[in-house]
Amino acid sequence: MSETVLYNNRIPLVIITGPTAVGKTDLSVKFAKKVGGEIISADSMQVYKKMDIGTAKIMPQEMNGIKHHMIDIFMPDHSFNVSEFKNISKKITEEIYNRGNIPIIAGGTAFYIQALLNDISFDPEEEDGYKEELQRISEMPDGPDKLYKKLQEIDPESAEIIHKNNVKRVIRALDFYHKTSMKISEHNETQKSKKSPYNFLYFVLTMDRERLYDRINQRVDIMIENGLIEEVKMLLDMGYDKSLTSMQGIGYKEIIDYLNGNCTKDECIYNIKINTRHFAKRQLTWYRREKDVIWINKDEFENEEMMLKYILEIYDKNIGNKK
Repeated sequence: MSETVLYNNRIPLVIITGPTAVGKTDLSVKFAKKVGGEIISADSMQVYKKMDIGTAKIMPQEMNGIKHHMIDIFMPDHSFNVSEFKNISKKITEEIYNRGNIPIIAGGTAFYIQALLNDISFDPEEEDGYKEELQRISEMPDGPDKLYKKLQEIDPESAEIIHKNNVKRVIRALDFYHKTSMKISEHNETQKSKKSPYNFLYFVLTMDRERLYDRINQRVDIMIENGLIEEVKMLLDMGYDKSLTSMQGIGYKEIIDYLNGNCTKDECIYNIKINTRHFAKRQLTWYRREKDVIWINKDEFENEEMMLKYILEIYDKNIGNKK
């Protein structure tokens, strides 16, 4: 393999992202095979061991010999966050480059991708008890609704892309405003204006909305057939309770509600599907706000091979010929 060289003093980086169930995983493996790449998973849930079915985690036999990073590195009681992702992935990106390979970010946690791409800085947290107060409120029956309403009042831009059930991010946004008197959405926009340390291509896959929703529904049905309920039971039996960050993931929290008798199995499955569709919608909203994005509409290609060929042509023009 030819050695990768820096272009304008920036490490080459390819991002393949898009809404959940759009087909990022398969495309990223095929792309990596063509360009000599290694994949860094930008997925806030696939970092957890024991959580395979509900995260749609890529299995070793699906990797086709491509080295994957940021998968199965923490137990479910670890509170993984965006700052940790950025710091670890930044180091891995440099290691991949030093091996003469192309680092490829594949996954759908958009804030994680933005943090790495723009080298966003996260100020050290100085605790004054406010975050703990917000946490106590969140544990009340109507707490998450109250916190989300407060976020809508002080930072409607963040409220548009953060789901009210994502209590951790709601609390972080409120705490940031409390400490700085600045909206976290404004902070993120300021950080985005920084010049990226990477010579990057940012591909976002998309497709017809109804087709995407059908794929999501089918994926959820397959997860149930493959044993998602049993996976959640196993995690609970191991002592991982619903308060953990990992257990708040879509698919896990709904199954816990079902196991606790709060809904029927059919209602549980419906809730997973609708919450996943809402998540996909928020992902697309986020990507539309990003700059330098290359949209890849899968409906415009006859097949996956034609789409891959098109992406490779863009890569060769912008990064491949700089090697």
